[in-house]
Amino acid sequence: MIGPFFSYLPALEPGSVWLVGAGPGEPGLLTLLAAKGLAEADVIVHDALVNEECLKLARPDAVLEYAGKRGGKPSAKQRDISLRLVELARAGKRVLRLKGGDPFVFGRGGEEALTLVEHNVPFRIVPGITAGIGGLAYAGIPVTHREINHAVTFLTGHDSSGIVPDAINWQAIGQGSPVIVMYMAMKHIAQISANLMAAGRSAAEPVAFVCNASTKEQQVLETTLGEATAAAEASGLEPPAIVVVGEVVRLRSSLDWLGALAGRRLRPDPFRHADSKETA
Repeated sequence: MIGPFFSYLPALEPGSVWLVGAGPGEPGLLTLLAAKGLAEADVIVHDALVNEECLKLARPDAVLEYAGKRGGKPSAKQRDISLRLVELARAGKRVLRLKGGDPFVFGRGGEEALTLVEHNVPFRIVPGITAGIGGLAYAGIPVTHREINHAVTFLTGHDSSGIVPDAINWQAIGQGSPVIVMYMAMKHIAQISANLMAAGRSAAEPVAFVCNASTKEQQVLETTLGEATAAAEASGLEPPAIVVVGEVVRLRSSLDWLGALAGRRLRPDPFRHADSKETA
């Protein structure tokens, strides 16, 4: 039983901050610690990508403070958000900083934690399921598969200035990583696709866009690297989105479990030959 089990979990103490990952969107993917923190927090400072259904787990008298940061839209400055956490903790509040996905995966949780350290505010990190793994799983796309890849690269599609990061070695990633998972890449997919093809990736390589992953609004677009820009524009899909490049995308025809629940007929493993034998 979850209720009694909660008593064995750490408590969110007054004057402290929990940096919590809310996962990709589906409330069921919250951790037990995240749910307990939501039930105990005096103030919840949350991002734009946190599903409102997750916020319904907050206690009725909790104060909800929006601190969303969305590209191209007016947003709070990161330093102001970090200092707000300090201010609330010093006022004796039990503070829960709720961030989409995982706080330490392109979530700037490290910056916020360092500010808390600077001001001697006690804190706890509560990891969440990052969209680059959980969101793809909800689309029926595994980030690793024994017959396809033994490595995967996670990268961000833009830097702090909003452009494709110059620091990324596209040549090395293009040649060395069989599967590439990209956050915040949809806006710059034309340049990113060109960079990867210039590094030797085939224009026919499978690509998938997963928008609003794991939520009721989830949409998945399957295309190829060469057609990715035109397909994304024609689809009308918009961020937030995870973009994945690699042969694992082909497994969606077999592993789209959400589609199967809605009546889609799944196909046999496209990478297994009829005469192959199962190996350990």
